[in-house]
Amino acid sequence: MGLTVYLSGEIHTDWRERVIEGAEGLDVTFTVPVTDHAASDDCGVTILGAEPDKFWHDRKGALVNAIRTRKGLEDADVVVVRFGTQYKQWNAAFDAGFAAALGKSLIVLQPPEHDHALKEVNAAAMAVAREPEEVVQILRYVLTGTLPG
Repeated sequence: MGLTVYLSGEIHTDWRERVIEGAEGLDVTFTVPVTDHAASDDCGVTILGAEPDKFWHDRKGALVNAIRTRKGLEDADVVVVRFGTQYKQWNAAFDAGFAAALGKSLIVLQPPEHDHALKEVNAAAMAVAREPEEVVQILRYVLTGTLPG
């Protein structure tokens, strides 16, 4: 039994690498959004043409990115959504809600200080992890039935 895991959310730390490296040897395929911030922001206007208004610039990018995001979420068995401390990840909240609406197994990865703000998101999750290594332990347990240690 293999898993496809979509890693969504915060792009400014190494959490994805920690999950991917920790899961080496497990039957897991990881998919991710575009994590190049400039490319993600500018994909719409680069491909479809410039926009003088920043709102429409951002909207074009969001819609082009949504094609990739929806595919990743729809194909995933498990969706991990990371909410970091430095930036507001509104897109991550959308991904979590969309994954839950699709009936995907959702793991939220967040620091304790976000517990109150994310209480509704967390209520839709199968697990709320604090560290990427806990995500790896969940994946290992799901795939092998073995506990850490």
